[in-house]
Amino acid sequence: MPTLPREHPDPSSAEPHEARRTAESFGVDAPRYDQARPRYPDALVARIVAGSPGPDVLDIGCGTGIAARQFQAAGCAVLGVEPDARMADFARARGLEVEVAAFETWQPADRTFDTVIAAQSWHWVDPVAGTAKAARVLRPGGRLAIFGHVYEPPAEVAEPFAAALRRVAPDSPLSGQPARRPLGLYQAGYAKFADAIRATERFDDPEQWRFDWEQSYTRDQWLGLLPTTGGLTRLHPDQLAEILDAVGEAIDSLGGRFTMHYTTLAATAVLVGTP
Repeated sequence: MPTLPREHPDPSSAEPHEARRTAESFGVDAPRYDQARPRYPDALVARIVAGSPGPDVLDIGCGTGIAARQFQAAGCAVLGVEPDARMADFARARGLEVEVAAFETWQPADRTFDTVIAAQSWHWVDPVAGTAKAARVLRPGGRLAIFGHVYEPPAEVAEPFAAALRRVAPDSPLSGQPARRPLGLYQAGYAKFADAIRATERFDDPEQWRFDWEQSYTRDQWLGLLPTTGGLTRLHPDQLAEILDAVGEAIDSLGGRFTMHYTTLAATAVLVGTP
C-alpha cells in the first residue's frame, strides 16, 4: 500500500492500536468505504470456514461488514464488534448484527464463538489484551484468524502519491516513509501476530497463510478507494483534492488504469483446552 494509507503492522512504527483517532476515522464516508474496498479471497473464507467447529463467527472491527457478508454467504452466523457507530449503522442496514465498542472493552456477556476473525483491523487492537480476549470468547477447537491485504501500487502511481503527501502534509509522520515497501515487512508484522497468539499458550502452533491475486483499477476506481485509507480520512478536503489530482494524473499517464498485485496474509490458530 502507498505511504499514507498504511494499514498493516509495521515493526518500525509506533503501536497503531494507540492511534485511536485514526482507528475510528474510517466511518467518515462509510458508503464509499464499502463500495471501494476490496473483498477477501474466496479461498481464504472457505479455508477458515472448513476449519471451524461450527457456524458462529465474531468479526472484530467489522467496519461496514465486507468480510462479515462473505462469511454469512458461506453459511455462518456473524456478530460484528465495531468502534465506529457510523460503520456499524451501515453494516446493520445490510443485515449484520453489530455491537458498538472497541474489542478490548466489549462485553461478551458469556457468549462464545466457533471462529473469531479480524479483517484488516487487528493492528488497531492491543495485541496482548486482544489475543487473550479472543481466547476467552472462543470455544475449544475454535479458530482465531487475523488477515488483511498488502497492496502496493506500481511505482508510477506510488511515487507521485508519496511526493504529493510530502508536499501537502509535510508534518505527517507518514510523509517520511518510502513510496513502496517490500512484502517482507508485512510478513514480519503477521509473524508478530503469530508470536502474540503463541505467547498466550492457549492455541496450537499458529499458521501463516498467503493468497496472491490481482485486480485492475481505473482512475476513478483507485481515486475512490484512496480517501477510505487511514492516512487520508483525516485530511482537509483541499489537501485530499491535491493528492488525488496528482495520483489521477499519474494513472492517466498509464492509459487510465493499472493492475494491482494483491497479497492477502493471515495469521491463524486453533484454541486448545480450557483455561
